[in-house]
This record gives sequence, C-alpha cells and structure tokens, in this order.
Amino acid sequence: MADLVMPEMDGRQLAVNLLSHYSDLKRLFMSSYATNVIGLHGVLDEEVHFIQKPFSMKDLGRKLRGVLEG
Repeated sequence: MADLVMPEMDGRQLAVNLLSHYSDLKRLFMSSYATNVIGLHGVLDEEVHFIQKPFSMKDLGRKLRGVLEG
C-alpha cells in the first residue's frame, strides 16, 4: 500500500521497483487528490487498485480484502 504522490519516488515507481523482486506483489494505491484528476493524468490504469483519502478503517478493510482475494 502506497500513496501515489510522495517525495522523490511516487507510488507507481515504488511498485515497479518492488515488482522486479516480488512479481506477484499485490498493490493498493491511495491519494487525497481527486480520482478524476489522477485518472486524467494517466496515473491509474483500470486494473490498479485505488482508495481515495480520507477513508475509514472499515472501507480500508473492505478494499484490502478485495485486493488480496482478487
């Protein structure tokens, strides 16, 4: 689980680096930026798991379960 916007390395770059070592790694991205802004800039592909901040622990639990089971 990583934020899409981070200093020096964004969440997608982090995922690419980790996937080179763990090819079956499940990924969940989060951001407080509006999903339509993120999508318009090509940050998210359709198969990418995403949760909008702020989120509740209940919503996070549901999303993580979906990612891990999917």
